Amino acid sequence: MAEVNLLARYPKSKRNVQARLVHKEDNRRIALQFGMEYFDGRREQGYGGYRYDGRWLPIAEDIVRHFGLKAGDRVLDVGCAKGFLVKDLLKSCPGLEIFGIDVSEYAVMNAEPEVIGRLHLGNAVSLPFPDKSFDAVLAINTVHNLDRAGCVQALREIERVSRGRSYIQVDAYRSPEERKIFEDWMLTAQTYAMPREWEEILAEAGYTGDYYWTILEIDPEWTIT
Repeated sequence: MAEVNLLARYPKSKRNVQARLVHKEDNRRIALQFGMEYFDGRREQGYGGYRYDGRWLPIAEDIVRHFGLKAGDRVLDVGCAKGFLVKDLLKSCPGLEIFGIDVSEYAVMNAEPEVIGRLHLGNAVSLPFPDKSFDAVLAINTVHNLDRAGCVQALREIERVSRGRSYIQVDAYRSPEERKIFEDWMLTAQTYAMPREWEEILAEAGYTGDYYWTILEIDPEWTIT
């Protein structure tokens, strides 16, 4: 188990925090349905238009390199949304047997054409696959959308279906200031904590894969007042 940032080349987003605070609870309620509004509605309610733009391709390349993936290896993306990472993993490693699973019927039904048939509707707490089905399992910014007990169960499921290689990334903060900016911005996370607290959750679940944190650092370009 190692702390490694496989999203190091993911571009930073600009966030209008103040706009999201307006009607925050209504926005959160809508976002938690993981439907059209969350993916392709207003930015205050989610992504503000979740469209493929190739930004996951460098991440896919780093994942292939990190795990030494090759044609024929089986990979699962837990929380795959519309399958952008699945698509780019196929580009990065032709012949890879890559699949995705997501709770959002809207996302799965609006998947990229290249991944139709590879995405499944389902929940991370009960992955519909046999033990040790995959050479690598990914769950990027997904597990934290569950409550603490759900996080532990999802981590155990990831451990169960993997053959010893996996990667998760979850929401975290390192200071009261980072926690405040996160709580003002977040919509779907139910569990978020300091890295050391997350490490306790990983240990409780018996998780042995790699991991990293999504931390919203204060950026002067963000609108926060």
